[in-house]
Amino acid sequence: MPRYKPAQRNGLFVPVVLEEQILAGSFEHALVHLVDHELDLSELDKRFSNDETGASAYDPRAMLKLVLLAYSRGLSSSRRMAAACEQNVLFMAVTGDARPSYTHIAKFVRELGPQVQSLFTQVLLTCDRMGLIGREMFAIDGVKLPANASKQRSGTHAELAHRARRLEQAAGRIIERHRAADEGGSDTPPEQAQARIEALKREAQRTRDFLATQAKRTNARGGELKTNITDPQSAKMATGKGVIQGYAAQASVDSAHQVIVAADVIGSGSEQTMLLPMVHKSQHWAKEDTLITADAGYHSEGNVNALAEAGIEALIADNQMRQRDERFARQERFKQGDVMWDKTPTGLRKTIRIYAAEDFDFHSSTQATCPQGKPMWGSGTAYRVKRDERLQYKARAEDCDACPKREHCMRQPQPGKARTVTRTIKRGQDPHDPVHRMRQRIDSEEGRCRYNRRIATVEPVFANIRHNKGLDRFSLRGRDKVNTQWHLFCLVHNIEKLRGRVG
Repeated sequence: MPRYKPAQRNGLFVPVVLEEQILAGSFEHALVHLVDHELDLSELDKRFSNDETGASAYDPRAMLKLVLLAYSRGLSSSRRMAAACEQNVLFMAVTGDARPSYTHIAKFVRELGPQVQSLFTQVLLTCDRMGLIGREMFAIDGVKLPANASKQRSGTHAELAHRARRLEQAAGRIIERHRAADEGGSDTPPEQAQARIEALKREAQRTRDFLATQAKRTNARGGELKTNITDPQSAKMATGKGVIQGYAAQASVDSAHQVIVAADVIGSGSEQTMLLPMVHKSQHWAKEDTLITADAGYHSEGNVNALAEAGIEALIADNQMRQRDERFARQERFKQGDVMWDKTPTGLRKTIRIYAAEDFDFHSSTQATCPQGKPMWGSGTAYRVKRDERLQYKARAEDCDACPKREHCMRQPQPGKARTVTRTIKRGQDPHDPVHRMRQRIDSEEGRCRYNRRIATVEPVFANIRHNKGLDRFSLRGRDKVNTQWHLFCLVHNIEKLRGRVG
């Protein structure tokens, strides 16, 4: 039987030259070169005034290297970063064997906000000098990520006040159950129940304190928005996997080498308001003919008009773009249903096509016929939506109750519920209207070809940050701090593009 030398897996005392652990062409080599030779960190140095008195501080250059290296390795916890400085030779080499505590690391990231934009711009200048920004097309998109906040602590002021009452009532019920069950009549519940009561009361009081000190959040039309007790600047937003409490992280990506030229976050599920700010942030790196692309989530008449007035070349998809594209004529066969309303388990879900407006016969402004031949009636009064006119027709409830195709006509058929259908009458478009002209451009063969590059430009960036770097949720609270964390991850992505090109 052959004999082999034993494998040693225990700790060894070996001489290590830290500088030799940083290999040329690696991410850490580009990181060290940038921080030591390219970036101006004088603003971070101004934080300290301990040249004559006071304890020595950790060098902000070492701290910045530590945080960026940790993010590149999927470590976002300050405790795991501190442990890496104690155990990982590469972290020791990059930081110069600095071993800050997790509280020092958390404080550095939390207070980096005012300087992070300057660092981001300086790295972009280096990318530009290396020829990594092509300026042919910038693709703008967003990714929704959970915040460090509880979804259950979200609601309008009225909903939060109702929640506080429910919590207090729950605490009262526990006390009443204890009194009813205790033959001796003791007013003191057992220790576990008492802890539960105190927790409910603290949560109720926290909610009432929040309502007393925080103003209502409103939208542009004055309607009240839901707020969150833990992180008031985050928002509930729908994703393909359900509703989250989080932020929508934005990025503008250059098509040449997928360098992020602008970044921001917003505490709202609607991204329309972020298009113009992201375009403005990207213009410093753009040329006169740089194309801006974005998906239908950013489309609005106001955004398109503003881009046209500014003379910015853009292709912003509208909600009907794919319906006008013959290549997507049969896309319905691949859809599995709307996960936001269909709560049936996936294995039991039936794919049923719901009758649309084109399945109905419209005879006049007051009469129509449903697919089963039953009459429908309308008021004859049209209302306008933008440039189109719309007429609404309604069937009789008794006809719908007796219809054998109810499940094909209504998503949630209920007794006494009648089907309504809206007829849209398209009006002629002004050939000089910016929205109409953008539709024509994006429907042209050249427009489709240029717009289709958007997905291949921006989606791999989000995949790299979310999957490879492990950013599955933000760990800080407040838009400013979350924006700092998002910029740091974008910095890591851009520094990867410089790997092998600097130093």
